[in-house]
Amino acid sequence: MSFWAYMLHCRGGKFYIGHTDDLERRLGQHQSGLMPGFTADRLPVELVWTGEFPTRHEAIAFELQIKGWSRAKKMALIRGDWKRISTLAKSKDDPSTGSGRTEILVGATLAPARLDKALADATGLSRARVQALLDAGQIEVAGRPATLASAKVAAGTPFRITVPPAAQAAAAPEDIPLTVAYEDPYLIVIDKPAGMVVHPAAGHYTGTLVNALLHHCEGELSGIGGVARPGIVHRIDKDTSGLIVVAKTDAAHEGLAAQFAAHTVHRRYLAVCGGHPMPPHGTIDARVGRSDSDRKKMTVLPNNSSRGKTAITHYTVIERFSHAALMEFRLETGRTHQVRVHCASIGHALIGDPAYGRIPKALRPVIEELGFVRQALHAAELGFVHPVSGEMLTLSSDLPCDMQELIDQLRRFDR
Repeated sequence: MSFWAYMLHCRGGKFYIGHTDDLERRLGQHQSGLMPGFTADRLPVELVWTGEFPTRHEAIAFELQIKGWSRAKKMALIRGDWKRISTLAKSKDDPSTGSGRTEILVGATLAPARLDKALADATGLSRARVQALLDAGQIEVAGRPATLASAKVAAGTPFRITVPPAAQAAAAPEDIPLTVAYEDPYLIVIDKPAGMVVHPAAGHYTGTLVNALLHHCEGELSGIGGVARPGIVHRIDKDTSGLIVVAKTDAAHEGLAAQFAAHTVHRRYLAVCGGHPMPPHGTIDARVGRSDSDRKKMTVLPNNSSRGKTAITHYTVIERFSHAALMEFRLETGRTHQVRVHCASIGHALIGDPAYGRIPKALRPVIEELGFVRQALHAAELGFVHPVSGEMLTLSSDLPCDMQELIDQLRRFDR
């Protein structure tokens, strides 16, 4: 079965991007006006581009990527000019990029919506960027200064946006060795060691992944949010090892962020937990939010709670030891501490996790002998659609030495 991402050219020169598993039927719905929403008000419509994908996951990911592109890149896609698309991304031609100069964007909103959404749709800027510019007083709507992102605007409302060049990052570049799993002009995938903090924060202003990337990328940094820094679109905990993808351009940042938001990124983790989860494979569907008793920790909340976010983790026991198990996790969502909280919630906290569990008494001599002092969790696989080329990338990382030694010791313990 095939899935399609597609683009329509509509009356007024506007574009519509969607996805479907029945392209002929969907096109007929658009052309007859039976498809509610944007295109029904802008007939006639013309199919100008299609892309065929083997899975719905990939079709949706590419649809979301194209929606963030400038008009110039969409026109290049229609022509099949991937060299031009690559050049636009590399030269930061899109209005959402940090070009090193002040840009003035003038236009009119396309449809009635919240102001931040309407401006994002009309300009190609991210909503986060629009909100930051509103806060900075850089946007005029209908000739007046605008500051409220949630204000409602009608279709055809004129706007003027001043986009200043990206500010320099507060963090300093540091020559810290990095293990690079993949790199091109648009993004980089790092195999992060346990113990490295991702972002500078209280108590960790140096030695972070951001500090290392500022040196490694040498000025090729995303300007998302108005700050020239590596575009980290997801995080893994300080004491979790494994793969993390970082955007080097704004176009890549927005494309990757859209895939993470749509939960279409493939993430596979390996971990060692205490005890033997039963059944040996299943799904944990439990809402995760901030703990009331300790604001530094997350907790499972009732699924009808107004707090927190939906979190879904699929797990499989790969190997059983006397008092522990090697586990595989596939994440459908990516919440803070998701695997750690979900494992603790079913009574099988990760070995070495100082926040959510205790080491089984029988294993304490083994753990002390090894000096294993972090949660046994490793981001082993990462897969996503390249936000510029459209290529599907799947990367893997071997277990680090400390986790492999832990597993080997647990096997010997069973003999």
